[in-house]
Amino acid sequence: MQEKQFWSREGYELEWSDEFEGDSLNRHDWNVELHEPGWVNEELQEYIDSEENIQVRDGKLIISPVKKADDLGNVKYYSGRVNTQNKHDFKYGLFEAKMRVPRGKGFLPAFWMMPTDEYLYGQWPRCGEIDIMEVMGQNTQKAMGTIHYGNPHEQNQGEYEVSESDFCNQWHTFSVEWEPGKIVWYIDETKYHEVREWYSASEKGKISYPAPFDQKFYIIFNLAIGGSWVGYPDETTTYEDQSLMVDYVRVYRKSQEYYDMAEQNLRK
Repeated sequence: MQEKQFWSREGYELEWSDEFEGDSLNRHDWNVELHEPGWVNEELQEYIDSEENIQVRDGKLIISPVKKADDLGNVKYYSGRVNTQNKHDFKYGLFEAKMRVPRGKGFLPAFWMMPTDEYLYGQWPRCGEIDIMEVMGQNTQKAMGTIHYGNPHEQNQGEYEVSESDFCNQWHTFSVEWEPGKIVWYIDETKYHEVREWYSASEKGKISYPAPFDQKFYIIFNLAIGGSWVGYPDETTTYEDQSLMVDYVRVYRKSQEYYDMAEQNLRK
């Protein structure tokens, strides 16, 4: 049996964190995104700015799904999506959040990152995407970590399953360590996936490695409802007390000299 590998904080210093200790989302740190249903992946929810969907309470960020029917019986779904774009943007580092996820068919909570300038290398997937954590609500014992890149679209995904616990009922830490030419995923500090190969392509052709993962990215938390990948809610899906809960998010970085030297070595 392969020995488990753990990440080490050696050489890292805390650069930014949110412990969610207030009574509302800190708008100096976070943006709230607004999007119509079907904006991506044929998802059902409308992302709105409402305390029904986004709360900070008892030291936690809480993103909740809401299902409502109007007088005519038309059903609508609402949820929350927050990000740090142009407020806290990072190029390389160790990104960690302690979370619990909702259970229910069609739920897709995520902790992930997108480029601050999505047009530097071209629109998705050329720009790149780092998914630190995704858990399908119908299987809350399996988490996934993924990068998306290239043109045409390529992805590299790892999976981590737990047998004696659950990502819904118990708190777990989800982390990604992103360095020049290397991205590594951890759950509860245990390594489960590593990627060292990818590529980017602009409209003019290929761009030098390690693009697109050599630019600033920002952090996103959201809870999607339905979609082409996770599937759609059914009669078993409940919405009360089913939330993405974030105890904290923390970003650690090594010295800038370390990252500069690592980039130089890649390009030799």
